[in-house]
Amino acid sequence: MSAGWDIREGKLCRSFTFKDFSEAFAFMTRVAMIAEKQNHHPEWSNVYNTVHIALSTHDAGGAVTEKDQRLAAAIDRLSVNAAT
Repeated sequence: MSAGWDIREGKLCRSFTFKDFSEAFAFMTRVAMIAEKQNHHPEWSNVYNTVHIALSTHDAGGAVTEKDQRLAAAIDRLSVNAAT
């Protein structure tokens, strides 16, 4: 499992905190582009400067799979500006 991620309610989860809403939303936009390329879309929410992400694979009955690990690693590479 990628550092900073943990399993909650059977999903791979992590929260990211940014300077402001604009940075949080820009991060979500970058994650969306990667998720679309991987055809693996996160469950997420955003409140002001914080983005909460939960990953699981619907095709695997909601289990955490290698697809989730790959997306988590890609998200981690984007999060260098987050204060997590």
